[in-house]
Amino acid sequence: MTTINLITKINAPKKVVFDLSRNIDVHQNSASKTNEKAIAGITSGLINFNETVTWRGKHFGFYLKHKSRMTAMDFYDYFVDEMEEGRFKLFKHEHTFVEKDGKTVMIDNLNYETPFGIFGRLFDRIILKKHLTNFIIERNRILKELAENQK
Repeated sequence: MTTINLITKINAPKKVVFDLSRNIDVHQNSASKTNEKAIAGITSGLINFNETVTWRGKHFGFYLKHKSRMTAMDFYDYFVDEMEEGRFKLFKHEHTFVEKDGKTVMIDNLNYETPFGIFGRLFDRIILKKHLTNFIIERNRILKELAENQK
């Protein structure tokens, strides 16, 4: 299993950051480089506990689908989305939000496992982990910009 941990500091209230983080439209905007679109389930606005979204995006030259369910949510501190259908053996993304002095620390903890045995692990080590890390960094950059401009 591979883990990616990222910390993003945002000069905005936790509630604003939390809601932007689960906003389907914001995610589509931040994933425009991969032409990612919500095609089923919740396709616009805020996703909530036990709801699903199916994404279709172009990664590594292929259009791929990824269906996630919001499996945990504690307003405005924490939520988890987990893959129900897609290319991974396991995909779990935990989002944690901590507010201090009107600023938010957003913590991403992504755990995933690739299929295809040694070939999947090799692909992960050489290409996939960096791709997913950059994907989340770009998402968080846009989220930070939106949140800080809402103040």
